[in-house]
Amino acid sequence: MPASSRFSFSIAARDGRARTGAIAMICGEIRTPAFMPVGTAATVKAMKPADVRASGADIILGNTYHLMLRPGAERIARLGGLHDFMGWKRPILTDSGGYQVMSLADLRKVTEEGVRFQSHLDGSTHMLTPERSMEVQRLLGTDIVMAFDECTPFPAERDTAERSMERSMRWARRSRDAFDAGGEHASRAALFGIQQGSMEEDLRRASAEALTGIGFDGYAVGGLAVGEGQSEMFRVLDFAVPMLPENRPRYLMGVGKPDDIVGAVERGIDMFDCVLPTRSGRTGQAFTRDGPINIKNARFAEDRDPLDPGCACPVCGTWSRAYIHHLVRSEEILGAMLMTEHNLNFYQQLMADLRAAIGEGRLANFAADFRARYRRE
Repeated sequence: MPASSRFSFSIAARDGRARTGAIAMICGEIRTPAFMPVGTAATVKAMKPADVRASGADIILGNTYHLMLRPGAERIARLGGLHDFMGWKRPILTDSGGYQVMSLADLRKVTEEGVRFQSHLDGSTHMLTPERSMEVQRLLGTDIVMAFDECTPFPAERDTAERSMERSMRWARRSRDAFDAGGEHASRAALFGIQQGSMEEDLRRASAEALTGIGFDGYAVGGLAVGEGQSEMFRVLDFAVPMLPENRPRYLMGVGKPDDIVGAVERGIDMFDCVLPTRSGRTGQAFTRDGPINIKNARFAEDRDPLDPGCACPVCGTWSRAYIHHLVRSEEILGAMLMTEHNLNFYQQLMADLRAAIGEGRLANFAADFRARYRRE
């Protein structure tokens, strides 16, 4: 199958270091900059796939670790693959599982082979290696596969960060080899490498050079949004992003809050994912152009305004803050559904606004106006 039909990335416009364009894949086009709602266990929580798509999402993210444990990658493959299983017919990216197993702390052991860990579900022992990660993602039928890596903890001593990065680069080579051996799946899917190196510029450069030497369809910046704070994240992005190939998508993993996204787009990032809009929706936090609000607050009990008066989503066009306050305080399922739907629409509208601003050469003004109005919680 020609590479152009499997995966291609085009840049339509630039504004400073920011770009807008599209990733073309067999399952559909992904407009960039893009935000991927997180569907950890083959579902974007509290949302039907059609409503996720209606919010403007072109792609969603699934989780290799969780899906391999339950219901199992082999079972999903027997049932037709992840697209059919969950009813999402557009592109799906799966993370490698590395971040989840690294976060298990006392339940895992890292070796050169991979990570041996105990399931958080039943305590059973599993081994996740670059080869097994590629196999699981192949069984799932993922469109964008992430190389298996070690997410360096923060803060980390330099020696720890260097050893972790170098292991990730060896695992990246093994991921590439295993992916290429994947037969039909490799002919229609894409593989992304993950830059590591913690907060160190020279380690980030060594990682980028190793990854580009191997060759990937896209490149992710890993090891950020792990507690370092926005200013430190932006400092790293300032030098880390230009190290990655200009003609490939750049993906910042696990980010983030709306103002994080705006700043990262300014620095050349094309793709994002984060649990915030869905998790916050389920816990009573709504994102608005003036910053997040806690809908549980008593001041909203008789507020007839929509969640965000400037929002055109179906939730804001139909229900009041007072009603959603009642639902959330009463722990009604509909409250989580409406809050999540609004938050996903907010994020996708932000991405659309960023794409338009870049295309029209006014990103600096848009970003300044956004930051002047948006107040962090």
